[in-house]
Amino acid sequence: MQPAGYAFFIDNLIGKGTLLLLSLVLYACDDSNMPSTIEVDDSVRLSEKQLLQQQTKQAPVTGIFFGFDLRASPQEDTAQYLPFLRYLQQQTGDRFLLHYTPKGSTIMDELGNNMVQIAAMGALGYLKAKQKYQVVVLARGLNRDMKAVYRAVFVTRPNSRIHKVRDFKGHSLAFGNHSSTQGALIPRIMLKKHNIALSDLKAWTYAGSHQQCAEEVISGRYEICGMQDTLAMKLEKEGLIKIIAYSDYYPASAIVANTFLPKEKRERIKQALLNFDPNGKLKATLYHWERTEMPGGFVAASDSDYLELERWARFFGFLPAQVDEKNSK
Repeated sequence: MQPAGYAFFIDNLIGKGTLLLLSLVLYACDDSNMPSTIEVDDSVRLSEKQLLQQQTKQAPVTGIFFGFDLRASPQEDTAQYLPFLRYLQQQTGDRFLLHYTPKGSTIMDELGNNMVQIAAMGALGYLKAKQKYQVVVLARGLNRDMKAVYRAVFVTRPNSRIHKVRDFKGHSLAFGNHSSTQGALIPRIMLKKHNIALSDLKAWTYAGSHQQCAEEVISGRYEICGMQDTLAMKLEKEGLIKIIAYSDYYPASAIVANTFLPKEKRERIKQALLNFDPNGKLKATLYHWERTEMPGGFVAASDSDYLELERWARFFGFLPAQVDEKNSK
């Protein structure tokens, strides 16, 4: 069993200690002088045994649980999403709770098993969840240019002699999460378009998140990283990495819901998402929303938006190949 840390502590959202921790984070989000990340006190820990005891002794927390794939750090992601959930709660009248996916699980399976009811997911994660659990897409994120697209980049160290994708052969490359669109699928598309196979690389790995992928390069453990453009541009400005290639634009991350959530609740949430204006009056209540994958808010989405990425995902084996029903009979 995995050791329990604050990830499990946030994930379970049970007990006064958890609610106190989340209240402190929410309070910090309203402070204009707060640091760029929120420090979580490592002394605030529960053993896995204690968590199970709390689950059996106390009534389960009710509400709509929101999940997400780790993008930056747990502290940063938590600080960004909590004020957003508070907005959804005010707009819909429903109670929203942040759910942190523990090690050994995935946000896709937690949606399918109703551990969470809505989630922020990249296109690849959504396509996987749609195929396995028939989840529903509610809205796509808008970028700074108010377009519902994003792209991936390849980065390396500032003093690296690697300048173009065609230089990658014989070098080591880190991806983000294996279910990440910007951290895995789009970088694979970029490699394919430059006729580079994984076997052409010296080594490759999945780092787990965009931040961790960048750290693999910054530390020198890997020479190249495929990651999201927003974080990469921030790190480049800080002189920590250099961007050497941009991908084409593809459909952006989405907010998705499972079908356990009643349709009327899904519709209320969808409308709240379409009304969400992070650059207007809400800006002062949010925490660095410009660093997320939906800095401009949201727009309505449909399955057809993701058809091209779905074809690529099947090509690389991220999704099973479609079976021709006529020829399979």
